Amino acid sequence: MKSFVTRIVLKARQFQQWLIAYLVFGLLSVMKLFPADGSIRFADWAMRKIGPYTGRHKLVLENLRCAFPEMEEAEVERIALASWGHIGRLAAEYVFLDELFDFDPEKPDAGRIEVAGVERFMDLLALDKPFIVFTAHTANFELLPVAAASFGLNVSVLFRPPNNPYIAEKVFRFRRKRMGELVPSHAGSAFALASALDAGRGVGVLVDQKFKRGSPSSYFGQEVRTNPLLAKLARQFDCKIFPARCIRLPDNRFRLELEEEMPLPRTEKGAVDVAATAQALNDKVESWVREYPEQWLWYHDRWARRKR
Repeated sequence: MKSFVTRIVLKARQFQQWLIAYLVFGLLSVMKLFPADGSIRFADWAMRKIGPYTGRHKLVLENLRCAFPEMEEAEVERIALASWGHIGRLAAEYVFLDELFDFDPEKPDAGRIEVAGVERFMDLLALDKPFIVFTAHTANFELLPVAAASFGLNVSVLFRPPNNPYIAEKVFRFRRKRMGELVPSHAGSAFALASALDAGRGVGVLVDQKFKRGSPSSYFGQEVRTNPLLAKLARQFDCKIFPARCIRLPDNRFRLELEEEMPLPRTEKGAVDVAATAQALNDKVESWVREYPEQWLWYHDRWARRKR
């Protein structure tokens, strides 16, 4: 009897996930019938209306207050609303990603995308050793691996699939066509990335996700755990590390920045210092977020506040 009830519960959950997924797919399909600019602006407006009524809004406000204790409450609320609008834009931009990414190296100023550090993309293309590019959940971070693929860079991108399996499958197929090799974040992902580096290829990693067993570090002056994977890979393969980010500009435009190589802290014996590198990554991401706070995903529970 107990196993029968368990099967019923699992089937009900599976149906719920299926229903949510196809409601999302239907909404996105409807959006595709309209021009990109109008749909993206509508998604921004809609999420500014819906976001404050979700269960995550309290977490967004709490994260902002703790990150910016000196900030006036009116500014906290303004950034929170703008952040919800950014999330709406991010979802809508998935539908129009092929149209939005119109960067042409021959005409770098002609489209929606501008790239700062084109010469560094070309340097990576000519590099005869493995490298790691890291980024964070800022603006439309999905455009970075698309840009790498457009330059012909062979990069294995680590990503965390959505919890909904139906959405995860669709997102995976969509990303794989545009972003090169994808490595889902699970128990074997470290070996897949190590294999890519061992073969002399590049790796792309998001470094601002919550990680329960990571290196103790701080982010906005508060204690967090940071995934040591990037530092360990850099230590093992002695590869160069490059920060990269996306910045959302007015009129549905974007700037992609590939920064200069980031020197990593070393121990007295010359090896990469894993703990200090984790902190250096947090410091870099924090500097990006402070510059454009409304373009980061504040509903992420980076400080494990919901658990507390």
